[in-house]
Amino acid sequence: MSTLTTKQTNSEAKEFTSKRIDESNEKFKMIAENVTISYGGIAAVKNITMKFKEKSVTALIGPSGCGKTTFLRCLNRMHDMTKNAKVAGKVMIDGIDLYSKSIDPIYHRRKVGMVFQKPNPFPTMSIYDNVTAGLRLNGVKDKKILEEIVEDSLKMAYLWDEVKDNLKKPAIELSGGQQQRLCIARALAIQPEVLLMDEPASALDPIATQKIEETITELKKEFTIIIVTHNMQQAVRVSDYTGFMYLGDLIEFRETKKLFTDPKNELTAKYVQGQFG
Repeated sequence: MSTLTTKQTNSEAKEFTSKRIDESNEKFKMIAENVTISYGGIAAVKNITMKFKEKSVTALIGPSGCGKTTFLRCLNRMHDMTKNAKVAGKVMIDGIDLYSKSIDPIYHRRKVGMVFQKPNPFPTMSIYDNVTAGLRLNGVKDKKILEEIVEDSLKMAYLWDEVKDNLKKPAIELSGGQQQRLCIARALAIQPEVLLMDEPASALDPIATQKIEETITELKKEFTIIIVTHNMQQAVRVSDYTGFMYLGDLIEFRETKKLFTDPKNELTAKYVQGQFG
């Protein structure tokens, strides 16, 4: 079979994945059901169903352009802001369809936080003001409450000890790794239930990457985390479940250890063995 042949293997993988999902008695925090995402009528993500276990890390892997980030963005309704983008299917959190017309996208984004590939702290704001920005937009003004949330969020992002004496310092003066952890703290400050991360360590050095991974491992004790990564070793280190995507399709989705050591799909096997991508 050609490495680039997906039709037969997709069908087999989806049947296998659905069987494993349906047999599980785990509690799922978020469910994407038959999600298709298109731009100008061209599908970039095709009929994907995934279930994300509560308080776990799910990694999305696959070659560039396979739809990982596109799919991740739909879980935060970011495609609402993209011209000619259309999302079909359901994305549910605690049984509520987030694409229902009755759901306010702004309210939804408080429940599903997002951390982007490159650190993006607000450059003209201090560390403190970066963390409180979302809270202030939502009307939180009590100084004591703000201070408590800043401390808690920075501690959860494993940044508090490094910045607690310099909270008024411009965020842009932090190192790249610190800036990314600040962005994590900013996302945590609004108390989300799900945290999405789009290659959060791709622009960082190995030491900063290790700190981000340690942060992710600790955060899953409280949050459901979905991470896009090109680094397969990172997926093995931090995730409990992994979905392999290719050309907009979900090829295989199962426990990380099993996907990497005993893939059920030939495309998955070739990808994790480094034969393409």
